[in-house]
Amino acid sequence: MRTAVDRTAAGPDGSAEPFAPTGRTVAPSPLDPGASRDPHAIHRTLREEFPLTYDPLLRAWVLSRYADVATALTDTRFTHGHRPGDPPCARAHVDVDMAELRSVTERTAYVLALRIAERPQADLVADFCHWLPAGTVAAAVGVPYRDMMRLVRGRAAGALAGECGGQIAVREKALASFLGNVLADPDQVAALRDAPTGLVAKAWAESLRRDPPVQIAVRRTRSEVRVSGGVIPAGASVALLVGSAGRDPERFREPDRFDPFRDDPGQLTYGSGFCPAVLLAGLEAEYALRALFTAMPRLRLADGFRPDATGLITRAPRSLIVRPGG
Repeated sequence: MRTAVDRTAAGPDGSAEPFAPTGRTVAPSPLDPGASRDPHAIHRTLREEFPLTYDPLLRAWVLSRYADVATALTDTRFTHGHRPGDPPCARAHVDVDMAELRSVTERTAYVLALRIAERPQADLVADFCHWLPAGTVAAAVGVPYRDMMRLVRGRAAGALAGECGGQIAVREKALASFLGNVLADPDQVAALRDAPTGLVAKAWAESLRRDPPVQIAVRRTRSEVRVSGGVIPAGASVALLVGSAGRDPERFREPDRFDPFRDDPGQLTYGSGFCPAVLLAGLEAEYALRALFTAMPRLRLADGFRPDATGLITRAPRSLIVRPGG
């Protein structure tokens, strides 16, 4: 934690404004050294002590509490970046065949799982998560398997998902975190191995809450907005700490725990409207589990390995080293 500027003083009109240097302890930055490895201590300090702070590194006001971040993602007083599942998605996508999406997702997941099933050891990030989202889109639009990584991030992805085409990389990271959360706990493996679709969907949403692939989203205020800690002026850039919001104890019990059975669910990565990127992400999570556990019934993390997430703006495990044969 640095000592420099108190960034959350109230101005004469009640709005939040940065103080001049005072030498007092101040808010940590989400971009501080070490934040990529462990942002949670920084997020906790921001939620508890600096719910509204100006960060010179981000050049933005920072919101870290669930209520404020959720408001900024949905309130019309904030400009809306493109978040898959928000209302504009419903107007951007037509003629999406859900049965076909489900079919190609299932087929792609099983092909990838079988490719690693006989190995003594594999990295699910490099060998599975990196390929499933791209392969699903490729199969859906008829791109040959050999060409999918070259084409799917451009023409093919756009043909299926419009503005959401760039979400392939986000879905890769979300899937890696999901599989890491499941495999890290033998009890979760047992509960989800043959789970019905509804329970897998809950586990997927829980992983998006606890370990969202997008940690920081940026919006701009259209007018003054009062939030926890003060008032953000009109026309200001605002950094939304989605990763912090998902672990806010004011919103979630035991927020650091991965619990698909929790009765206070919620996630901020995706909106609730129709969008192929959102649908595909959920299907990929479901069929990833089914394909991996079918092809490798004894699948487990390698001895001594624990998922280690990294990243500041986006975040996920770099690797998931597993023993396909147990």
